Amino acid sequence: MKDDIIQGYKLGADDYITKPFDSEVLLHKIKAILKRNEELHREEVNAEYDLGKYHFNPRLRELIIDGKTQTLSPKENELLKMLSEYKNDLLSREIALKKIWGSDTYFNGRSMDVYIAKLRKYLREDPAIEIVNIHGNGFRLVVTE
Repeated sequence: MKDDIIQGYKLGADDYITKPFDSEVLLHKIKAILKRNEELHREEVNAEYDLGKYHFNPRLRELIIDGKTQTLSPKENELLKMLSEYKNDLLSREIALKKIWGSDTYFNGRSMDVYIAKLRKYLREDPAIEIVNIHGNGFRLVVTE
């Protein structure tokens, strides 16, 4: 019924299929959705960031300033990428720990603090960039431009 379709869209659906459905139509719908998601993911993977005087390329794990390139470790790269995605906003400790380390245990939290210190060291050449600790919540990559 029309009302059911409208209610589905209001609840967040972006497509629907009615019963009885043709299996070939269903397969084509699934392929179209997968293709759409793949294109979105490809754009996300190829994203690069300008952070003050720095250029950050997460795909190559490179942080560049004045022609000097710092190659980042995989965890440094993932952490800086997340901070860049949340630039000037709060990146929750819990979210970062679960995505990068797989869990938010005390020891992983201490490990993340070491990586934050390393990133601060890499970014120290530009005073317009700062990684701020929001006590009990997480971190902010503050870029004043």
